Amino acid sequence: MLDKLARLEEEYRELEALLADPEVLKDQKRYQALSRRYAEMGEVIALIREYRKVLQDLEGVEGLLEDPELREVAKAEKEALEARKGVLEKELERHLLPKDPMDQRDAIVEIRAGTGGEEAALFARDLLEMYLRFAEEMGYETEVLDSNPTDLGGFSKVVFEVRGPGAYGTFKYESGVHRVQRVPATETQGRIHTSTATVAVLPKAEEADFQLNMDEVRIDVMRASGPGGQGVNTTDSAVRVVHLPTGIMVTCQDSRSQIKNREKALMILRSRLLEMRRAEEAEKLRQTRLAQIGTGERSEKIRTYNFPQSRVTDHRIGFTTHDLEGVLSGHLQPLLEALKRADQERQLEAMTEA
Repeated sequence: MLDKLARLEEEYRELEALLADPEVLKDQKRYQALSRRYAEMGEVIALIREYRKVLQDLEGVEGLLEDPELREVAKAEKEALEARKGVLEKELERHLLPKDPMDQRDAIVEIRAGTGGEEAALFARDLLEMYLRFAEEMGYETEVLDSNPTDLGGFSKVVFEVRGPGAYGTFKYESGVHRVQRVPATETQGRIHTSTATVAVLPKAEEADFQLNMDEVRIDVMRASGPGGQGVNTTDSAVRVVHLPTGIMVTCQDSRSQIKNREKALMILRSRLLEMRRAEEAEKLRQTRLAQIGTGERSEKIRTYNFPQSRVTDHRIGFTTHDLEGVLSGHLQPLLEALKRADQERQLEAMTEA
């Protein structure tokens, strides 16, 4: 383990040097990526330094055990240091778990209104705005790839891309059913309704990941549609692609360019097919699947947003905060850090039981 820790310390020193390099400062995108990695490593580096200090102190206390006058004090100190050493080793093991190579990819996020009619569509819009604010806070770039707006300003479906190092690893825990409890704008009696929206997060697939056989893909073009006749194209710019072997269908109409809509639709299709293959592989590796916190089950109710109590509860880990406004404003970092930590701890337990 010490060799791995030494490599992390070396990477941290290299990042410090790069962040002080004037040439790197000129490239804001690279600087942001390096700064994010530097910040991510801060916790593990602090643990490594404390761990080395504990090892050093243990060596020092060993010599005091031979001194009759200091033996009892040294013995008590050694026990405390040994206990702290065990805690630190567990924490460091969590940080040294194998990383999912897909975590560094860009992400494709799809939000669909579930039960609740127009209120569910408005909730889908709220989730979109929450994610876009969070992505901006994290320094990621976003682009809406496709959307189906409703008459009251909600979305029956919206798909967007998140670009930046670690985007998929950051967003992947959002997959599942999100539930909202509130009085809808359309409710005249003041009754609280429960509505849902489904979120799916996919790692963006590259052409090298999944070679599409275009003979198995049907591409249709049509007129774009929109609520109230607004934003409706007068040309056949909307594109629908269907993967015939699986029946997966993707429609894109946000761009006025048929070519761009086609490219986006194929990119989303490729990402869905890649995720399907990953899910099949995970099913074979039962251990890996058991170690996850529900990062891919669309039917799983993962979180409730309760407006009367200003409460957000993540049901997977029992995490609750009463800062509903902050969460919807994009302050998701504490919640996602708690999910990541719980996921790592479950992986460690699975490895121990294996």
